[in-house]
Amino acid sequence: MPNIGPMELIIVLVIALVILGPKRLPEVGKSIGHGMREFKDAINNAGKPDQDEEDEAPALKTSERA
Repeated sequence: MPNIGPMELIIVLVIALVILGPKRLPEVGKSIGHGMREFKDAINNAGKPDQDEEDEAPALKTSERA
């Protein structure tokens, strides 16, 4: 598998600039970064229980006592 060098990155950025235009390019970059961050968080939290489930359990226990 060939390595991606600086020349290849420049070519990809120029093509993206031509296709998307200078006004939409920052917006697309921001949305891609946001999506990658959400994906990373979902992968890291896949084995852990949801925070909502943990918060509901003590609330049920206290209401059962009353």
